[in-house]
Amino acid sequence: MDKNAIQKYAIWARNELIGQVKQRAFQYGISDKGYSEESASVINGRVLTPDEKRQRQDFVHEIQKNGFEQAVEEVAYTWFNRFVALRFMEVNDYLPTHVRVFSDASGSFNPEILKDVLHLDLEGLNKAKVSELLNANQTEELYRYLLLTQCNALNVALPEMFEKLGSYTEMLLPNNILKQDSVLAHLVNDIEENDFDVSKSGQVEIIGWMYQYYNAEPKDTLINARSKYKMPDVPFVTQLFTSDWIVRFMVDNTLGRLWLDNNLGASKLKSNWKYYLDEAEQMLEVVEQLHVLRSQSPIKSPEDIKLIDPCMGSGHILIYAFDVLMQIYESEGYKPRDAAKLILEKNLYGLDIDHRAYQLAYFALMMKARYYYRRIFIENIQPQVYHPAGFADGEAYGSLLKIDDPGEMPNPKDGQQTLLEDYEADLRVWNFKRLLAQKYDVVVTNPPYMNAGYMPDRLKAFILDNYSDYKSDLFAAYFQQVKWLCKINGHIGLLSPYVWMFINSYEKLRNFMITQSTITALVQLEYNAFESACIPVAAFTIRNQYVQGLTGEYIRLSAFKGADFQEPKTLEAIENPECEYRYTASSENYTKIPGSPVAYWISESICNTFTNNCIGSICAQKTRISTGNNDLFMRKWHEINADAMFTPNKWIPCPKGGEYRKWYGNVDIVLDYADNGFALKNYIGAMLGREEFFFKQGITWTVISSSQTSFRTVETGAICDHKGPLIYFPDATNIYYTLGLLNSVFSERVLEFLAPTIGFEWGAIAKIPLIISEQEFSNIDILVKQCINTSRTDWDSFETSWDFKRHPLI
Repeated sequence: MDKNAIQKYAIWARNELIGQVKQRAFQYGISDKGYSEESASVINGRVLTPDEKRQRQDFVHEIQKNGFEQAVEEVAYTWFNRFVALRFMEVNDYLPTHVRVFSDASGSFNPEILKDVLHLDLEGLNKAKVSELLNANQTEELYRYLLLTQCNALNVALPEMFEKLGSYTEMLLPNNILKQDSVLAHLVNDIEENDFDVSKSGQVEIIGWMYQYYNAEPKDTLINARSKYKMPDVPFVTQLFTSDWIVRFMVDNTLGRLWLDNNLGASKLKSNWKYYLDEAEQMLEVVEQLHVLRSQSPIKSPEDIKLIDPCMGSGHILIYAFDVLMQIYESEGYKPRDAAKLILEKNLYGLDIDHRAYQLAYFALMMKARYYYRRIFIENIQPQVYHPAGFADGEAYGSLLKIDDPGEMPNPKDGQQTLLEDYEADLRVWNFKRLLAQKYDVVVTNPPYMNAGYMPDRLKAFILDNYSDYKSDLFAAYFQQVKWLCKINGHIGLLSPYVWMFINSYEKLRNFMITQSTITALVQLEYNAFESACIPVAAFTIRNQYVQGLTGEYIRLSAFKGADFQEPKTLEAIENPECEYRYTASSENYTKIPGSPVAYWISESICNTFTNNCIGSICAQKTRISTGNNDLFMRKWHEINADAMFTPNKWIPCPKGGEYRKWYGNVDIVLDYADNGFALKNYIGAMLGREEFFFKQGITWTVISSSQTSFRTVETGAICDHKGPLIYFPDATNIYYTLGLLNSVFSERVLEFLAPTIGFEWGAIAKIPLIISEQEFSNIDILVKQCINTSRTDWDSFETSWDFKRHPLI
């Protein structure tokens, strides 16, 4: 699949369609400047037909409600959505007419539907109107009519994708759609037909990528603004299309594991699930616990399985789960067409607050079922996927709502169309609630990520009221909700930022996850390796039951830089249990470490070191000033008069972090401390620590580093900056021993899980275990001082040092 071509087309098509829809609106006297009369009958001297007048009035009402730009955006997307759906259906010969709408048999942009049109068997087609347009040689108008009729004919089979004719979207269908530079022509010419063809390389996945890229520009604009979002922004900024291999990893190790748990004779299916991670050999008591849990399972046949994606987006997870379920059904002797119906009716469920994404998930599942069952469109079988239109709380909070009872199913009302529309809206809301009230054997999702600082006020208040322990980010709240949706001993698959595994603000969430469930498989990706987001993520699966002693399988990809390495290295580790970056670990080890980080790669012996005292027991972080204006108060040492260096109450050395450097160095900044720091102390915006710790000896380090941090000695007479704080020792005899520990490989390994991001804060450093060896203390003291001297000599060998005398090569 050529994602570059898909991305280029989708971004261009969005802008082109918006422009075309505005042009059509202008033809009806509507623009961002206004719309004259709301119920106008004549526009620019042309009398509107009754349908046109009604459609125009409906569009004006939409503008009054949501604004011109939003109304236009919705129409543009509706046509983009339909065009992609029709293209997918024509390539795979899923259209009931079996006649292509955009291309001919050779794949060229030459609509087959225009050929022999009088014999076209298309529901709702007015042959008299067709003849009239043919005789008038109005090919463009004829094609527009055929396209609209085709969309209307698909309403019965796919009502959630193709609404009935008569909406104002019909009025705003772009002009000149038969031209070679039209949106339709580029759709046919720019994207390989094989990318749509499910019998070749194409997959339903292309629908999701189209949507992801269509939204790319407005999403980037919102994110780059770096301000609090509005409620309508939430679906855009939180939606990410999950890469195919990650979806497969999560589904193989949840749905696949569930079936293998309950059908040990079905292990031959594992050969189809290449991302399935086999369990390591377990202790006897663990095997016995698992045997009891498996014997209690209610799953007796494929029809018993319920799987939900509560944040389904365009349905990628559900689509692959469909494939796995089909394999399970066929292994049990079901015919594919019967299995396809049962999967839609009994197995798969999905929710999303984004109506557009919901439409795509609905369409993708119907296309998947159509692949196995040709008559699915006329069976009146609909996927169990819903969005909360008409349900204000549902549109705001989605599947984070806690629903115990959906209430009685609405009854259909006889009579007027408005009553029917009310019933359909009530039924949609009821179904949304019904899915949240059910329990599921499998829950798999890529939940939305949004830091609390960016949440709209209404959403933030809801999270504080309902998920107060997990308020840092939306994804954290979803962790609790998916566990609630999942049956006890069911399986959960999640893709999320991996910060929850390590940092302090997620400690409650960590404890909740590792004491009330058991991690079964996890892949921690390299920092920027997720294709759709530059954030550190992990894909993992859990058994929704704590099983004491049960070990999980982990893959750590931090050493492999770049998205292209993540999938092949994962497969390598799955195939080779002895792979050096694959680990087996039990959650019991995590609780031995302060804060319970999910440090699966460390040995039990390292875990046991945390029973000792920590560095924070003998020292503390003290001075950490911020001037509020470094340009005013700080200089490089060579920028000032040499006579002013180190004179009392004038220029003071100021460690400020800097590049990776151990033992000594990065001392090239000085601070204006004239008159005992009078100007600094009185500067608005400056933040100073306690003065009694100014000028003290200690240790400093670089707080922000994209790789490893490094620790250096601070001599008396300096004041430390917040980017290079001071570690102060009441007992100065411990300084060198502690510096040796901090610069050791042991501390480096420990900080990988105590401080896994680019910030090395004191809270993490203070937790490093400290074992003071009386026998080795003096020897280590000497060695560290030698390291400091060597590092100082190296630093002073260059002109950047104020103690530079001459270059060592001279």
